[in-house]
Amino acid sequence: MSGDHSDRAGSAGGTERTGAPERVGIDELLERVRAGYERIGPQEAAAAAATDGALLVDIRYAALRERDGLIPGALVVERNELEWRLDPQGSHRAAEAVSHDLRVVVICNEGYASSLAVASLRRLGLHRATDLIGGFQAWRAAGLPVTSP
Repeated sequence: MSGDHSDRAGSAGGTERTGAPERVGIDELLERVRAGYERIGPQEAAAAAATDGALLVDIRYAALRERDGLIPGALVVERNELEWRLDPQGSHRAAEAVSHDLRVVVICNEGYASSLAVASLRRLGLHRATDLIGGFQAWRAAGLPVTSP
């Protein structure tokens, strides 16, 4: 038996011929991720929270929250804890993580990291997860409420 494994197909995350992961740049990855769901703007996010019970989730790191403030009523969950806190079946879930049907709007600073976070939440079965186009900065620019930390 030779050490050549190029005939192995279907390795996790790999291509059929080499088993090497597909290489994509971050811009293409964002485009692919975002094609799988509808993103929303600041006014729509505010309305979803106010009238439809959507959960706004702020994943910005502490220094940004301290510098720029908070969205009233948003659940603050740092990005590295997001999946643990929002998985309705998880042992470390937040009290708000009640169902896979929960409408979640993820908010980062400018709307990039939140898209990748949504992809992860959707893999957990949170099929209504979306993110805020332009992130917290768009929320603030739209004149929506912001409080001091």
